[in-house]
Amino acid sequence: MLRVAVCVSGGGTNLQAIIDAIGSGVIRDTKIVRVISNNKNAYALTRAESAGIEGVCVSPRDYETRELFNEALLACLEEAKPDLIVLAGFMVAVPACVIDRFRGRIINIHPALIPSFCGKGYYGLHVHEKVLERGAKVTGATVHFVDEDLDHGPILLQKAVDVKEGDTPQILQRRVMEEAEWIILPKAISLIAEGRVTIDDNAIAHIRES
Repeated sequence: MLRVAVCVSGGGTNLQAIIDAIGSGVIRDTKIVRVISNNKNAYALTRAESAGIEGVCVSPRDYETRELFNEALLACLEEAKPDLIVLAGFMVAVPACVIDRFRGRIINIHPALIPSFCGKGYYGLHVHEKVLERGAKVTGATVHFVDEDLDHGPILLQKAVDVKEGDTPQILQRRVMEEAEWIILPKAISLIAEGRVTIDDNAIAHIRES
């Protein structure tokens, strides 16, 4: 049984996609053991409660220093004993202590095709604004492993989504979620649960055929 902790800051649509995929059997032998948010008002915590999953808020605002917050986040994760940590719209830089402790066991969903439209400042709706400003014809989403550099770790899955005439950032964001994020994030977890993912010495992720 793969034990998963999900970190999320907002509405939790990707969290819901994971919950639904586990419930339908798309993801097998997997259990979400804890949902962690840096925002006590995040609707993701309500989604967790509705699904009978423990939800915990660990916010930087509740700690005098960033170091104390980092330690609290690490402790909260360690307490849950996850095999995999999923960043599903987590708007907090993952501290080095967490990456060191769970190296190779943290994945993130990014709403663009890395290495395009990623890095500092590229999060949430800002990503889609930049895609439209640049006039890109194709965007998408990426699931990647997390390392010390933002949006940099080994790429596990990607899915392209067309940009259409008349798109607004909000419309494009929704299409990317529906056509890419909600598909490849559950798939990535499923592949990991099945033991089909490896990372080589060159930090390239490989998927073994079933």
